[in-house]
Amino acid sequence: MSAGWAKRRDIDPLADGQARFEFAIPLTELVRLQPQLAAGQDQTASGHVQFSRDQGFAVADLEVHATVPLVCQRCLAPVLSAVNERSRVVLVGTEAEADSVPPGIETVLASDRRISLRDLVEEELLLAVPAVPLHEGPGDCAARPQREDTAAEPTNVHRPFERLGELLKRDR
Repeated sequence: MSAGWAKRRDIDPLADGQARFEFAIPLTELVRLQPQLAAGQDQTASGHVQFSRDQGFAVADLEVHATVPLVCQRCLAPVLSAVNERSRVVLVGTEAEADSVPPGIETVLASDRRISLRDLVEEELLLAVPAVPLHEGPGDCAARPQREDTAAEPTNVHRPFERLGELLKRDR
């Protein structure tokens, strides 16, 4: 498979030409997402990006579909998180340019006015996956070792304060 999604491209010709790209990117290629991925899971993010201009700004309309294998923070077993996102972002070359974008419109910094499809997809996935992934309920989590019954007390228990109440009453 071609790694055209990793190539950095100039945003102005993409927007002016209203370029459209279909993609299928292995999640293991997304460096910032990798630490959150469950081991041994091969998944792909797919979708498309449509570039255009809006109010003079380069815009990317992005649609991403993926099943992201994360690590449940309750049981530490894999949990799948479905991502089906659509977003529209303004691509800016500098932070000063981002300040001129109307409020309420999401921006993505494209340093040197260049960006790769991988960067756009990775940013969308990072925003879409839960910060603390969990199975839906504790019963859905992988079996955890059960603790032994703690109701039965050991026979040799030392309780240094067992008679403290009696001593305090006597001193009054």
